[in-house]
Amino acid sequence: MLRIGTSGWQYRDWRPAKGADDTGYLYPGGLPQRSWLVHYADRFGTVEINNAFYRLPERDTFAKWRDQTPDAFLFAVKMSRYLTHIKRLREPAEPVARFLGRAEALGDKLGPVLLQLPPTMKADLAALDETLGLFPASVRVVVEPRHATWFTAECEALLRGHGAALCWADRCGRPLTPLWRTADFGYLRLHEGGGKPWPRYGRTALRSWLDRADGVPEMFVFFNNDPGGAAVIDAGVMAADAARRGLEAGPVPRIPSRPNSSVNPAG
Repeated sequence: MLRIGTSGWQYRDWRPAKGADDTGYLYPGGLPQRSWLVHYADRFGTVEINNAFYRLPERDTFAKWRDQTPDAFLFAVKMSRYLTHIKRLREPAEPVARFLGRAEALGDKLGPVLLQLPPTMKADLAALDETLGLFPASVRVVVEPRHATWFTAECEALLRGHGAALCWADRCGRPLTPLWRTADFGYLRLHEGGGKPWPRYGRTALRSWLDRADGVPEMFVFFNNDPGGAAVIDAGVMAADAARRGLEAGPVPRIPSRPNSSVNPAG
């Protein structure tokens, strides 16, 4: 099962400029921003809440998002940087409890929780072990280390022992991490493709990721190359290729690429 979505949904350049044709955009020009999540969730089956990393939403906000989305919709939530970047996994009990106390308002729509570690943070297996041990078994956790010292057999065994997934990450069609399978689900973040127009992915790169994900029971895929609607377009391309392979994929809109479009990195 593939669950394909984007990293966030609030991007101004996913709607056309005033007077432009709506073709190739996710949001119609006249759609107010307060309705974007409802519109997105009618077309996708999952989203990664990236802004929770910068400012943890209140519990009421998570509850509102739960109520605005269909029953089968899933939210992946990025852990607050207070734990990962400020505390650097030290004294994790309070930050984890505060995070869960708010995010659990999503109910059964709470998908994986992503712990993205700072690129300068070297391996600290004891701190990671303590942190992962604070999450209940009902919450799936993904860890995205970005320093090479984490990529050891000991870290792989630690993740597997907690049933936590290693986040697979890509930039320009190349894996940034080992391709460990340490949980009964997978998680992939696609940051920037090498196709044209920038930052689109080429078909070969997307097919390669489908090859790598083969056999993973449930695979979450989030496109983080949002400028110019590239994430939305690439999600549709990957889903179409998956369908041709006979793979089950969640809902993804089919939006045509805009020829001769200028890519606007705003949003």
